Amino acid sequence: MSDYEFTMSLRIRHPRIDPAEITQSLGIEPQHTWRAGEPRRDVSGGEISGQYRESYWMGRLMAEPELASDHVSVEGQILRTLAQLRKSFSFLEALKTDGAVAELHVSIFAREDFRLEFLPGSFLMLGRLGLSVVLEVKPRPNEIRQHESH
Repeated sequence: MSDYEFTMSLRIRHPRIDPAEITQSLGIEPQHTWRAGEPRRDVSGGEISGQYRESYWMGRLMAEPELASDHVSVEGQILRTLAQLRKSFSFLEALKTDGAVAELHVSIFAREDFRLEFLPGSFLMLGRLGLSVVLEVKPRPNEIRQHESH
């Protein structure tokens, strides 16, 4: 099995929805939310100038990064997520109609070359649910530190 760790989240941007509606409809607790029209905030929660132009909701689909193995993989986690989100098909379809953008965001931390293989059915279901997939591949954090010290 390839030598990589990964984590996954669901991110939704919408012109005006209350993020609490997304949480209730999906049954996933978010880590970050804001609503269109609310004052913008910095990372510590203090107000900064301006207002959010759109609503945003981000929920982690994994508690922490996992090492890929014969039992855990990006492909398998996407399939499990699609099975869970299929229950919210009507809601996700309505979001898309309203102009929302929904994406599965996968962060991969790799030390070496590896390969991902997605079955056609995965992409078909992603399309039906109106989900984009974003793959972000990065060196592992400890690899960055070692590389910077040389």
